[in-house]
Amino acid sequence: MADRERDFRDVRDARGNEGETGAAGREGVPDDVARAWDALVATARRTVADGLVVGTSGNVSVRVGDTVLVTPTGVPYDRLAPGDVVGVDLDGQQILGSLRPTSELPMHLAVYGNTGARAVVHTHAVHATAVSTLLRELPLIHYMSAALGGAVRVAGYATYGTRELAENMLRSLEGRTACLLQNHGTLTYGSTLSEAYDRTAQLEWMCRVWLTASSVPGLTPTLLSPEQVAEVGERLRGYGQPE
Repeated sequence: MADRERDFRDVRDARGNEGETGAAGREGVPDDVARAWDALVATARRTVADGLVVGTSGNVSVRVGDTVLVTPTGVPYDRLAPGDVVGVDLDGQQILGSLRPTSELPMHLAVYGNTGARAVVHTHAVHATAVSTLLRELPLIHYMSAALGGAVRVAGYATYGTRELAENMLRSLEGRTACLLQNHGTLTYGSTLSEAYDRTAQLEWMCRVWLTASSVPGLTPTLLSPEQVAEVGERLRGYGQPE
């Protein structure tokens, strides 16, 4: 992985200032794709700023029509520029950019192929990853579990970037918009990058709450019932400002 990261840094350095303006790399890229790429890069950088990933771990994608934009493998997010657009079709064939897509592409494509997702966020968040090593699912520790579809399941371990991991993830996502990946991290999806990111942050926060509450000697956290969480789910349908 370290050698791969150095290879991509060398590629970026060889480009000089071209990537900063993005002029050459963005020729022929539709405006909606360019805007989506900018939003994707901003979201990827936010995962680092908020401590959900370290270095080049984790990845982000967004779907624009039949094109899936994804973060490239081994490139630090603060080095991504407007001209670094990376896109594949729904079969995984690269149609935009010269940088290779994330190694977790099979997982992202599996989500798009089996749900109505328009954006996916994968992280190695500390508390969520810790919980993934302890439990088969995150208990109903807080009513915001409703925003993720209920108790968040843990997908069985498989090597990163494999179809096996993608299949394990899909089983755990059934009826959910988030799952934990055993000894690995998190995956969430949504109708927008903001929604997918917010679900990631919410999942990490709930994992931290569970770890904190369950660490008190002699006490066991009180959990909510599925019925209580389902009631919250109904209330959340009308939450926020009208559009």
